Amino acid sequence: MDDLSKSDMKFFSDQQHCFADILLPHEVQARIQVVVLNFLKILSSPDPAISDLPLINRKSSNSRVSEGILTDVSWIFLSHSFCSRSLMKANATKAFIRVWKVMEMCFEILIQDKRVTQRELFYKLLCDSPHYFSSQLQVNRTIQDVVALLRCSRYSLGIMASRKGLVAGRILLQEPNQEAVDCSACGSSGYAISGDLNLLESLSTKTDARYIVVVEKHAIFQRLAEDNVFNQIPSILLTAKGYPDIATRFLLHRMSRAFPDLPILALVDWNPARLAILSTYKFGSIGMGLEAYRYACNVKWLGLRGDDLQLIPQQSLAPLKPRDLQIARSLISSTILRDNYRQELAVMMQSGQGAEIEALYFNGYDYLVKYLAKKIVQANYI
Repeated sequence: MDDLSKSDMKFFSDQQHCFADILLPHEVQARIQVVVLNFLKILSSPDPAISDLPLINRKSSNSRVSEGILTDVSWIFLSHSFCSRSLMKANATKAFIRVWKVMEMCFEILIQDKRVTQRELFYKLLCDSPHYFSSQLQVNRTIQDVVALLRCSRYSLGIMASRKGLVAGRILLQEPNQEAVDCSACGSSGYAISGDLNLLESLSTKTDARYIVVVEKHAIFQRLAEDNVFNQIPSILLTAKGYPDIATRFLLHRMSRAFPDLPILALVDWNPARLAILSTYKFGSIGMGLEAYRYACNVKWLGLRGDDLQLIPQQSLAPLKPRDLQIARSLISSTILRDNYRQELAVMMQSGQGAEIEALYFNGYDYLVKYLAKKIVQANYI
């Protein structure tokens, strides 16, 4: 066990950029055992104490934006700065215990060679430890604590994404030993993106598309798929039905590697919350800063943007909510936004209003396809 402790302590070594490794089950188990051994060593020392758990700090003050070399892709990363979970702090006691509970559960999952979703893990923890886990948010945050402690990916812990995202359009996807799926023939339902990242990595892909269009809203995705927009604009449609999940981001990144010449264009509502969604596709998130580089893509903002407001009636604009303004202030204070995105955000905040994609239907239900075609042909994206 001493050899095990020495060999695996390297993941606590100093480095400027901190990343979560993709590990095999036995490697994750070894890292968990190192944490347990260190805890017991201090507890059984001549001067016993309950040690804190050192986590990579996931606050904005510890985040930076990395510019890729020989690539247009940038991503958020976390620096080597620690915070901790402590049993000795009254306001952190439960968070400390939650980390141990989730590590224990992940250890069992890996031994059984299983994978679970965050939702499944929540219900298991809710039944086993109701005093410590009363909400999905607590489980999600604790999983990120464990990732920040062990510096391994969430998927390496045996936790997979739920099925959420969809793909439609001019792409063939083939799982190993399965028939190829023509996503242009999937209708408005689209092809459901698996939560198994290993399966997504193993997909064979073929396309004659010229663009990838990331659609924020499920309803807009359905409308575009029903209208076969990909036959008029040779494209692949992808949606996460709102805030992007890991599997959808992973598949988009996979497509960007397989088809590096295809522009990735985002269609989102014109408000701060939706710009935050676009930024997550483009840069990743601070909360998952240890894994952001694996999912970041060079996504361009197609619409809606400020110069599109002339296309919709004034009465369709909606006042920004307090949450939108809070997100806007957070984005403005961050280092990730480029100047033209900041200008759009400033216009939103100055006007106090936002606009939804559906407002374009004022010009007719077939106008959305025309709108996309014109902007794409004119390369009107930023």
